[in-house]
Amino acid sequence: MEVLPLVALVAGSAAVAGAARRTPVPAPLLLVAVGLVAAYVPGVPSYALDPHIVLPLLLPPLLHTAAVDSSYLDLRANLRPIALLSVGYVLFATLAVGWVTYLLVPGVSLPVALVLGAVVAPPDAVAATAIARRLGLPNRVTTILQGESLVNDATAITAYKVALAAAVGVGAGWAGGVAEFLLASVGGVGVGLLLMVPIHQLRKRLREPLLQNTLSLLIPFVAYAAAERVHASGVLAVVVVALYLGHRNWQVDFATRLQEEAVWKVVAFVLESVVFALIGLQLPVVLKGLGEYEGIAAAWYAVAVFLAVVVARFAWVFPATFMPRWVSERIRTREPDTDWKSPVVVGWAGMRGVVSLAIAFSVPMSVPHRNLILFLTFTTVIGTLVVQGLTLPPLIRMLRLPPRDAQAETLAEAQAQSEASRAAEERLAELLEAPENSTLPPPLADRLRTVLERRRNAVWERLGEVNPVTGESADDVYRRLAREMIEAEREVFVTLRDQRRIDDEMLRGLLRRLDLEEAAAYREETG
Repeated sequence: MEVLPLVALVAGSAAVAGAARRTPVPAPLLLVAVGLVAAYVPGVPSYALDPHIVLPLLLPPLLHTAAVDSSYLDLRANLRPIALLSVGYVLFATLAVGWVTYLLVPGVSLPVALVLGAVVAPPDAVAATAIARRLGLPNRVTTILQGESLVNDATAITAYKVALAAAVGVGAGWAGGVAEFLLASVGGVGVGLLLMVPIHQLRKRLREPLLQNTLSLLIPFVAYAAAERVHASGVLAVVVVALYLGHRNWQVDFATRLQEEAVWKVVAFVLESVVFALIGLQLPVVLKGLGEYEGIAAAWYAVAVFLAVVVARFAWVFPATFMPRWVSERIRTREPDTDWKSPVVVGWAGMRGVVSLAIAFSVPMSVPHRNLILFLTFTTVIGTLVVQGLTLPPLIRMLRLPPRDAQAETLAEAQAQSEASRAAEERLAELLEAPENSTLPPPLADRLRTVLERRRNAVWERLGEVNPVTGESADDVYRRLAREMIEAEREVFVTLRDQRRIDDEMLRGLLRRLDLEEAAAYREETG
């Protein structure tokens, strides 16, 4: 691809995603809609989705950033429902959608129908995470959706390979399919386990933030490529490594964490925007070559497959939610009770995305009805994103799911900060009692105590009364005044530089110091 169309794609996607933040429409949906329209605007180049780019180059960093931001402990606590969705549901959906397609579409063999079933089976990691973040779903529901979307691609890709082998006549039967699935899953996890500790130790020993961040950007690609090299699941390898690194991220140098967070936010924003724009831009490609399946027949098949995808998810989610609880007293004891509302949300939050399209485009030209598979995959992706994505927010409001308890979370944060501050006070007292190692004038020692006291009180102040005029707590006012003071200092430094009383190198050092202070205040404010 030429440079200018690629730049236009990135810039246009970022602009639309930024504009979406000012509208009630989720960014993924707006990006898909704009892509659909732009695909037929004269002068817009053709952006054919290349699976050799999407799967090895776009999927690993998207999975990495989603997994790093996930909670390993929460995922482990919800391992049973996540496994039932990411493995059980994907296989069930593959069979259900494949069987419906086989019955309804004349001339399509069962193996080819199962190829389509595997392609549309996995809900999309990017779509699920983006929608869940914006809607503020309960913690457990969000964890289950995120955990499912991190692992289900591996199941779907493996199921697709088995079905494809059968479709082209080189299948090894059920035993071979099970063996391939085990190799992909166990091998992917194994590669991740082998890589995660050495990578983490290397990150800890690197002291240059630029090198550490360069390593961070390479990690998902290294994990994915290493697993695929041995015919294992690159998806699982990336997820395992990222979960471990995210869980141990506190052991890395603070400068690395600050830079890494900023870098990955930019990477995730750009890639997510491009991915959803690319979905819409595929419309002209998938409409070509439908042949005998054009017109009303193609529309009917698209509706049938979409309905099969939606119904199959509900047919799996409700039994998978309640039957284990009815059968096992241990599950009833260990897991929190649930009603019918959460399964409804999980069932309706099955948006498909770019992974399904990338797999569909990777179907060899020799596979019968390849163009129909492309078309039905595209319509299913668009249908789930638009229909489910637009109706999910009002559905959640109608069901009145309990929101996150902000008061309880703030109280827990305040108690944690109080315990940490107490430990810091004790450590400071120990250090000051050894003057040969920690000589410090009393004013500076008092300043350390003041900073510590300020940190301890900041969270408690969020629980207190707010200003009736501005709606700010005392802590909010403190941070606002601190930012105003920093801005006043910044203006003076720039004026001094313009007057040639300090040079640019000194200005950059002074501004960096202020930037770090402002960044710390911003992180406290946004959590």
